[in-house]
Amino acid sequence: MPRRTPSLLAGLLVLGLAAGCSDEEPAADPDRIVLTPAAPGEGHTHAPGQEHAAAGPLGDGTTEVAGRYRLDATSIAGPASGTRRLGFRILGPDGPVTDFEEEQTKLLHLYVVRTDLSEFRHLHPELDDDGTWSTRVDLGQPGSYRVIAEFTPTGSPRPVVLGTEVDVPGTPAGTTVPTTDGDDGVVRVTSDGDGEVGPDGRLRLVVSDLDGNPLQLGSYLGAAAHVTGFQVDGDRFVHVHPYGAPEQTDEGTVLTFHTTFEEPGDYRFFVQVRVDGFLHSVPVKVAVRAG
Repeated sequence: MPRRTPSLLAGLLVLGLAAGCSDEEPAADPDRIVLTPAAPGEGHTHAPGQEHAAAGPLGDGTTEVAGRYRLDATSIAGPASGTRRLGFRILGPDGPVTDFEEEQTKLLHLYVVRTDLSEFRHLHPELDDDGTWSTRVDLGQPGSYRVIAEFTPTGSPRPVVLGTEVDVPGTPAGTTVPTTDGDDGVVRVTSDGDGEVGPDGRLRLVVSDLDGNPLQLGSYLGAAAHVTGFQVDGDRFVHVHPYGAPEQTDEGTVLTFHTTFEEPGDYRFFVQVRVDGFLHSVPVKVAVRAG
């Protein structure tokens, strides 16, 4: 059976977004990447034994190959509509990789997003003994999809992020990003201000019910929220967890993030939170402006 090695790595910065900061923060260090959110009242820290990850991940989710690893045999097969089977392998220098460290309670995180950002899925496929990962996914509509795998092979000094595009045949229902960002009919997410280019920015997301009341957030993947974002007119991909505990305010429940955006533009974030035991995935558009 594949060996699953636990790790204290609880968060990952991919292309510019990391966990947030406390009220009393140390001086900005653009070369430091926060892999584990610090406890309230503490400064930025790395998980014990993970200081080497300050060099950042291998790959950025836009290519099938990074370092010694390759995303191989990616396919989405099934009926013209409904649930399809998604499969792939991770190849290393000695063949299929079967030993991984846990990150955010999972061996591998898989993101499937339609290239127009109208569909998003965050999946945790199962690993077979031969190194094949597989899962079932209902994509809603056909089209071109980006498939991004995020993982850490056992013994690797750095996490790895690989990606490819897969065409799902059929007649698309539309090709533009929806304008109905902000709520899923139960949970509302808004951005308290724009993001800003630079190594030491701040981004605040406000989570509430439809009447603007704060919500008590449950745990999802060991954190109060999971945020995945994609640049609207580019290929940049970001994945982040909030720092510390959510803040209850009159406007809603506030989650703060420390950001290191490298270029301005619009991003579409998919904010995943658990409320009353149910997982909600709410898209929200955030503008990132030049500093």
